[in-house]
Amino acid sequence: MGRSKKPLPLLEGVTIEAVAAEGKCLFHWNDLVVFVPFCVPGDVCDIQIRRKKHSFAEGEVVRFIEFSKVRATPFCHHFGVCGGCKWQNLPYEEQLKFKQQQVYDQLHRIGKVELPEFRPILGSVKTQEYRNKLDFGCANKRYLTKQEIESLPKEESMSLKDVPAIGFHITGAFDKILPIEKCWLMDDLHNRIRNEIRDYATEYGLTFFDLRVQTGLLRDVIIRNSATGEWMVIVQFHLETGDSWKSEDGQKALALMQHIADTFPQITSLLYLDNQKCNDTIGDQDILIFKGKDHIYETMEDLRFKVGPKSFYQTNTEQAYHLYSVAREFAGLTGQELVYDLYTGTGTIANFVAKKARKVIGIEYVPEAIEDAKINSEVNHIDNTLFYAGDMKDILTDDFIQSHGRPDVIITDPPRAGMHPDVVKTILRAAPKRIVYVSCNPATQARDLQDLDAQYKVTAVQPVDMFPHTPHVENVVLLESRL
Repeated sequence: MGRSKKPLPLLEGVTIEAVAAEGKCLFHWNDLVVFVPFCVPGDVCDIQIRRKKHSFAEGEVVRFIEFSKVRATPFCHHFGVCGGCKWQNLPYEEQLKFKQQQVYDQLHRIGKVELPEFRPILGSVKTQEYRNKLDFGCANKRYLTKQEIESLPKEESMSLKDVPAIGFHITGAFDKILPIEKCWLMDDLHNRIRNEIRDYATEYGLTFFDLRVQTGLLRDVIIRNSATGEWMVIVQFHLETGDSWKSEDGQKALALMQHIADTFPQITSLLYLDNQKCNDTIGDQDILIFKGKDHIYETMEDLRFKVGPKSFYQTNTEQAYHLYSVAREFAGLTGQELVYDLYTGTGTIANFVAKKARKVIGIEYVPEAIEDAKINSEVNHIDNTLFYAGDMKDILTDDFIQSHGRPDVIITDPPRAGMHPDVVKTILRAAPKRIVYVSCNPATQARDLQDLDAQYKVTAVQPVDMFPHTPHVENVVLLESRL
């Protein structure tokens, strides 16, 4: 018979000491660091230890005894359950301090390279309704909060589990969705659209997707908007295998699309698809137009950018301008430079800097994004850009550089994983005068800086906050050749 586990302790009267990674806070207990979500430094509370390892533990606040003086009142009633805005209880000025410190710590601790004095972080112009895109999952089983389970009779709480929902996925409960009534991160029209889809689907008996068994009609809803006032809505359906849009399920789906079109004339791009995969990604899916165009336009300075359903565009439109302005400043362009823009997406940075460069070459993995990048150059009458689609490590080779010319400046904006080692090696052989490294993950950026350090010195660091109320932070680094 196995030995029973010793129950984990309840720690009373704990003072939260500092902010930690991933939006959590920490305190020290015996020889362990304990990580706790949804609290702020200075809170005094009772903590239930939920997990204990050799060097750390994880806990949960079960009672607040005294609130910290450094605390804000969360504005969203989903706070504490939805994991999207874990820092709503922290004043924005404090959030910026911790993000600045996070960049500093990661570049010093991981990069271990010589660094200049950091510029003060650029705070977001907006701290609410700042996003231009949100993705909502649909599920036949909603997530029940701890409070709901404790406050309702068992029979009623059990019956609620089978109520469908549209909202955000819950960490650790992949098949359940937290129903979202109001999200503050985007213009309120998106709330009305999402809730109307939910109400219509419920009233007319559309089935919601079951992630475990991969059945159910209504699967996912993506909503985008732009500074031009345009709106895009993409509805993912899951028709029974072999069914067509003429089937019963297909007709129900099209009726929903017609209802959306009739109810919300503000939508200029209404799209839909049948996704038979095990995940909700749409990069490899055929997307159909129900109403309007297959794109919307975004603006930046005097430029217009086409954004399609598969296109990447920075989700904080106003702050993206400040981010790209820093990148352009760091590039130090005089009009004579050949610029390589790596991970160019829809060519936003490439077209944004093109007027100050001799030529810009953009490379991106997603072919549809590259087609948008080319169109963006045409729309803006920019004739000194070239774009190539493919895996970065396969496109950016010595032969490519020999064919297109050695870059004077490289701007790179990789995904969270950072740059592939082969890409770093090719950059070193290309030996540009300057590298502008835009990153959404300072930890992997720091790793890449270490690999570049032999030939490049970091001469400027500018953190930029794109996502208020979250622990995420962007960072722009200028590297200049030591040679």
